[in-house]
Amino acid sequence: MEKFFQDKVAIVTGGSFGIGRAAAIAFAERGAKVAIADWVEDNETLNAIKSSGGDAIFIKCDVSGDESVSAMVDKTMTQYGRLDYAFNNAGVEGLSAPTHECTNENWDKTIAINLKGVWLCMKYEIPHMLKQGKGAIVNNASIAGLVGFVNIPAYVASKHGILGLTKNAALEYAKSGIRVNAVCPGVIKTAMIDRFTGKDKVVEKQFQSMEPVGRMGQPEEVAQAVIWLCSDAASFVTAHPMAVDGGWVAQ
Repeated sequence: MEKFFQDKVAIVTGGSFGIGRAAAIAFAERGAKVAIADWVEDNETLNAIKSSGGDAIFIKCDVSGDESVSAMVDKTMTQYGRLDYAFNNAGVEGLSAPTHECTNENWDKTIAINLKGVWLCMKYEIPHMLKQGKGAIVNNASIAGLVGFVNIPAYVASKHGILGLTKNAALEYAKSGIRVNAVCPGVIKTAMIDRFTGKDKVVEKQFQSMEPVGRMGQPEEVAQAVIWLCSDAASFVTAHPMAVDGGWVAQ
């Protein structure tokens, strides 16, 4: 595999599982040194990278906390001395309930992790990219940032907010060599989807039937989109919400 990220450094939040894990491994496969950040301490991603000869560190981080995010970026800089790419992926689905039954606690937690977390990450990542004069950021939104879904108001609001924040930052730093984009995954086979479906085969088939391609996506398929958006092949792409959804939002 071509090492076109050789000697570059990437941060991946929510890197212990699912899409984050797939993206961290994909960065490493292409030569990048990877800072894996997550609230859950799980070494599977770290071990997968190191066992393949890659360079990575794990940093425990609560993306909803200012000091935690600041420390995460500082530790990355201390370890590697630069920051070229960031995949701000950490997020939660929250609890399911219609808008009038969504609790304050669920709203606050979901917005704090999903939306404030992306903002905090960019707040501390961007200054280092500005010093270098170049960088690429990808924020993980969702098709729920492009269309509405019932019974997850906080999640939908947070993901729509990520797209607005992405466009705002992209315009602010367009002439500073920093590109900011978003991926909008559809139904991807991850632990989050397993929680939605309860691993019920009937429910899983219902989700699959709603996908025009007739199946769920894989975390690695989203990771490939992230890699492309960070690469020089996407040098004229910024402020873009890329649907990786098997055609869901085209219906």
